[in-house]
Amino acid sequence: MKTIFARFVQDESGATAIEYGLIAALISVALITGATTLGNTLNAQFQSLSDKMNDAKNAQGS
Repeated sequence: MKTIFARFVQDESGATAIEYGLIAALISVALITGATTLGNTLNAQFQSLSDKMNDAKNAQGS
C-alpha cells in the first residue's frame, strides 16, 4: 500500500494535463475577450458610418 501511495505522489502526468488545460482555458478567455472588443469596435464604426450616410441622404433630400 505504501508503494502505491509513493508512486501516486511521484506521478506528475495528471498535474501536467491540468496545467495544459489551464493554459488552454486562459488562451480561450483572451481570444474571446479580444474578439468581443474587436466586434464592439467594428459595430461602433459601422454604426457611425451608417449615421453619416443617413445624414447625407436626408440633407440631400431636403
